[in-house]
Amino acid sequence: MTAPLPLTGDAAADELLATEPFALLVGMLLDQQVPMEWAFHSPYVLKQRLGGRLDEAEIAGMDVDELIGFFSEKPPLHRYPRSMAERTQKLAQLLVDEFGGEAERVWTDAADGAQLFANVKSLPGFGDQKARIFIALLAKRLGVKPPGWEEVAGGYGQPGWFSVADIDGPEALERVREHKKAMKAEAKAKAKPAK
Repeated sequence: MTAPLPLTGDAAADELLATEPFALLVGMLLDQQVPMEWAFHSPYVLKQRLGGRLDEAEIAGMDVDELIGFFSEKPPLHRYPRSMAERTQKLAQLLVDEFGGEAERVWTDAADGAQLFANVKSLPGFGDQKARIFIALLAKRLGVKPPGWEEVAGGYGQPGWFSVADIDGPEALERVREHKKAMKAEAKAKAKPAK
């Protein structure tokens, strides 16, 4: 993984996402109910707080209260540091148990899109939509394109400004934000009962 992932506004944090698969998975996990830049910058901060290491086995074996402490330090790594620390530890444990503690095996072990989707969806905190977005991010930004990835990525795999998978710079970030606002407004309008 060496493609640029300009998701945080911080070159060092972006480099970490592009070079350490576990950091990318943690960023994607945290990308809910906080600004995207905050979520994807948090693995970089966590690595610093852990003494310069971001290791699946170490986090899996850590006392959960200690991990919650690292997430809760100022500035906190998420709006919900306790639950996200617990979820990060569950992610690390699953990676140790199912993928030998090598996060990239989530995608390198997948022979096709269906297996990739199953692998990603097995991760704690990765539902259908998040799994599809992550697969699109792997394909669009990192060139991970097993046969059938387009089908499982759905609309997120298409060209456009739909999600984090489409961000290749600051201008793209704004386009993705505009798209998300428009989609929320459309959903809100559909949900209103007719008078």
